[in-house]
Amino acid sequence: MTFTPLTGASVWYGVRPNGAGYRIEVPDNWNGVLVMYAHGYRGAVTELTITDPSIRQHLIDSGYAWAASTYSKNWYDVRVGIEDTNELALAFESITGKSKPVKYYIIGHSMGGHVAAAAVEAETIATARNVVHYAASLPMCGVVGDLNKYFHGFIKAAQYFGGYPAYSFPNDATAWTNAIFPGIKQSLWVDYATDKNNLTTQGTKLKGVVMNLSGGDRPAFNNGFPLYLDLLFSYGPDDGMFGGIYNKVGVDTQSIVYRWESASGAELTTAEQYLNNAIYRIVPATDANRQRYDGLRWVPLVWGNFNVPVLTLHNLGDLFVPFAMEQEYRQQAVAMGKGDKLVQRAIRAYIHCNFTVDETVAAFNDLVAWETVGTKPAGDDVLTSATLADPNYGCQFTLTKRLGVAACP
Repeated sequence: MTFTPLTGASVWYGVRPNGAGYRIEVPDNWNGVLVMYAHGYRGAVTELTITDPSIRQHLIDSGYAWAASTYSKNWYDVRVGIEDTNELALAFESITGKSKPVKYYIIGHSMGGHVAAAAVEAETIATARNVVHYAASLPMCGVVGDLNKYFHGFIKAAQYFGGYPAYSFPNDATAWTNAIFPGIKQSLWVDYATDKNNLTTQGTKLKGVVMNLSGGDRPAFNNGFPLYLDLLFSYGPDDGMFGGIYNKVGVDTQSIVYRWESASGAELTTAEQYLNNAIYRIVPATDANRQRYDGLRWVPLVWGNFNVPVLTLHNLGDLFVPFAMEQEYRQQAVAMGKGDKLVQRAIRAYIHCNFTVDETVAAFNDLVAWETVGTKPAGDDVLTSATLADPNYGCQFTLTKRLGVAACP
């Protein structure tokens, strides 16, 4: 795999002993800082591929070296993502012949956002085989909450409103394909295939549940709703084992509060209370993702327990990795006494990980200023329902208008 350097830089690339491909780029005027980039989910394929950071040019122009790994495995293997990213960071000197970096930053998108967030967690630093003490982290569109709870909460609500309530878990794959999913579409949409916005009365209730499960009333939700339905429904027959990363059910929907009529935090209506009492709850095996004695958990957790600056970016209308992830992250960090070390920014977009280079550069530069001179950057309130419901929410850090999303003042 050839890799051409930008002007004023040198590159190294190849395959590590663990089987992961890598790229490293160092500017001639290197400032001594190494930025590790963690890529997103590659799916259930065996071919390993690499992604350059979207701000590559900015990093080189500003004197930063960067490195990225393919990881040695695909699937949703965050454990491997962290270990292989850290292994590459620790091998920087031997690969390049350069001096040891004076500090390390980590940035990542989607599953790579999970990697970037988990990499600075106290549990990760205490249990990883390859340990890197990152000075700051920039998780973007990251899985920083319980994503599987969201996916399966959606499925169970769709079954309930569609007239196919669950009584066990997982759904039989054949029954899902041949009966349950077709029945749900017929019950909740006038014609699912031609217009996913044309809902029946029951379908409108499901949309309200999805809005609340994904983060509440906010700009760009309506843009994302029809776009992600096929993806969300693909979890109908899912067995709750992270595609084989677990060997036991790891999904937990017990804590979900389903609502479509009342606002977040308000008393449930009679209809909502009835659903919450009746809907099937998935209970996980207690040791599906246990603390291990030989390194990281199968899927490293984001506890909100970190001691370095963390700045996040998240798209408001993304329903693949929804904005609710940021709300969970904030609550976790506050519970851990780390809320002052977390800054979060909402971007008015609905395509997953849709950040412009300028928006990302602004976030990175602000994170660096925070880490180096202590200037804490501004962020968005991600928890107050009335704030999120403001039609102009997300305008502070959105630098480019997206198609279909209302313009800012």
